[in-house]
Amino acid sequence: MARSWCRLLTWILGLTTCVSRGAANESQNLDYQNEWVVRVKGGSHVASLLAIQSGYRHLGPVLGFKDTYLWTKDYGPSQRKRAGPGVDPGWSTKLLWAEQQKTFKRHKRDFLALNDPDSEKPLLREKRLPPETEMIMGPGKNSEREKRSAEETESSSMFDDELWEQEWYLQDTRASKSLPKLDLNVLPLYRLGVTGRGIRVAVLDDGLEYTHEDLRNNYDPEISYDVNEADSDPIPRYESTGMNGHGTRCAGEIAMEANNHKCGVGVAFGASVGGVKLLDGVVNDRVEGEALGFRTDLVDIYTASWGPADDGRSLEAPGRLATEALERGVREGRAGKGSIYVWASGNGGSNSDDCGCDGYVGSIYTVAVGSASQMGRFPWYGERCPATLATTYSSGAYHDQMIATTDLKNSCTTRHTGTSASAPLAAGIIALALEVNDNLTWRDVQHLIVWTSEYSPLRDNPGWLRNDAGFWFNPRFGFGLMNAHALVMAGFNWTRVPDKEICRIEPSFLSNANLRYGTPVSLEFEANACEGEGRMIEFLEHVQLEVSLNYSIRGALSMHLTAPSGLEVQILRARKLDESPAGFAKWRFLSVASWGERPEGTWTLRISDEVGPPENNGTLGDFALILHGTRDLPDYRSKGSRVYDDDYNRIRKTNKVDLLDDKEIRDVDEKDDWRLANRIMGSFEGNWIKRLLFAN
Repeated sequence: MARSWCRLLTWILGLTTCVSRGAANESQNLDYQNEWVVRVKGGSHVASLLAIQSGYRHLGPVLGFKDTYLWTKDYGPSQRKRAGPGVDPGWSTKLLWAEQQKTFKRHKRDFLALNDPDSEKPLLREKRLPPETEMIMGPGKNSEREKRSAEETESSSMFDDELWEQEWYLQDTRASKSLPKLDLNVLPLYRLGVTGRGIRVAVLDDGLEYTHEDLRNNYDPEISYDVNEADSDPIPRYESTGMNGHGTRCAGEIAMEANNHKCGVGVAFGASVGGVKLLDGVVNDRVEGEALGFRTDLVDIYTASWGPADDGRSLEAPGRLATEALERGVREGRAGKGSIYVWASGNGGSNSDDCGCDGYVGSIYTVAVGSASQMGRFPWYGERCPATLATTYSSGAYHDQMIATTDLKNSCTTRHTGTSASAPLAAGIIALALEVNDNLTWRDVQHLIVWTSEYSPLRDNPGWLRNDAGFWFNPRFGFGLMNAHALVMAGFNWTRVPDKEICRIEPSFLSNANLRYGTPVSLEFEANACEGEGRMIEFLEHVQLEVSLNYSIRGALSMHLTAPSGLEVQILRARKLDESPAGFAKWRFLSVASWGERPEGTWTLRISDEVGPPENNGTLGDFALILHGTRDLPDYRSKGSRVYDDDYNRIRKTNKVDLLDDKEIRDVDEKDDWRLANRIMGSFEGNWIKRLLFAN
């Protein structure tokens, strides 16, 4: 009987191992923490009795998860770690699952792990900042090329904050109209009184210096928590290196206070910001799950500027609890409208990394944000993949300006960079949109980003494709540079997108189950959009490809997916540093390139090894094409295809601009500006924004 129970328990626990096997088989020497997460029916009392019976300590519930508890066990020097809790068979129906937590050491210096042969460990997370930029500095002097004309000086005088003139990505700083327009088009919104007021943004990171003069008035303790220490204080742990300032920098980009003579101005300087501290201690699936699911009833937007190591070798996705937290967030967050999760796309460009191998970027629930430099170029650290939804600014080459924000010890910096800096800018823009229309769902926000992002400022970069729905797309930049004013104005009178359908399709044709160097393999999927199955899809959103295969050197593989429209995207690039023989186990690649297209017809996946060595070989396993979309045409699409204005990046914004003459590429009634202004200004009696707007 005892042996039968052991086999049963091993089977139960084995199921949990299979879930994360794709990440677990990356290393032969996994570092396990003495921590178990168990799901038990019957409540905390039953879980406590089961723990005592099994010889474990019951530490209480996992924050945010129903019937889920944390157990640990103290092992003596002569005891060996057990495979799992040994529970009496009479209690077997109470234990639904148990999972031992994998852990790792946090690499605070970001890119140090890129050349570390041991960097491919389970659940490694790296802050996404290039190495040479970790400097704390005060406001610098303007160079000659940054001197304003009289017209630009007028715009720069909107705020008195010491670094405002260096926030080139929030205002038009061109010395000549012949130069491209760089800013994110937020000034027209500020003049209308749109500042993100009432919206709550949680920064998932290494802490938040909420005592900072430029953050304290916008700090929200209700959406702040220290997961590492299990308390409500997310203050960073101060070190001589200053490396725990990452979260404070990201928070400043969003919610630095305006007109207080300190540091700069946050994109949504009227929003509330909180810190969820998880990167300053042991990180595992439980820690990530608690962070991603923290106060979804209160938090509107979560922003995360971290992820698996950008080392060109790692292949990691959210674990069981992190995945459950994301799904619960979009289902129940914001009173059922869905929490918004913004994610930095990654900094592994110098390592030939591919963000398709990052399951956080590749989640349908996250808004994956890439970077563009001050010159409108793809930065050296950028990663390409068709999961990227849009782009904001960050640093580029050594001579490009970086991002100005808050830093530790009440200081300021103009050296924040990487995709770490891009994601919070996107979160701030989304906060502006939610202030104007809080009824937007998480899917509405993604549709708005697709519909309003600009390709013109970035069009000189290679890789642009126009899909069959009329959207320009580039795996470097997604659908382009986010346009705050266009996004907010389109969202003002937005009609919710129709309910989503999901259609799963198995391959109808396989050219060869054996894969080898120099011999490509093709799979075909015949899509009828699940017609007749109650899940009919006519208009695409996300496209996932679930892949299982074995191969001698995984990094030699590349994959291309061709849609029925003829649009071809590369969903996996060869990664020269990935020598893993593990292949892929139900790994899901994501493409948003076909957004808005019709899915009916033949989808073709081409897998090839053009890198070698010649003896490379492997076999294909199970594959599936998973289509996400709607049966009915979204309302905004009924007005026709997206109309792009190639002159967008030459439009000039000044403090005295007449909004009715402000040329927008979006098909939005210009009167909406004034309708929105009238609505917002009614609640801003005596506010400095109202005085500013009507001062002239």
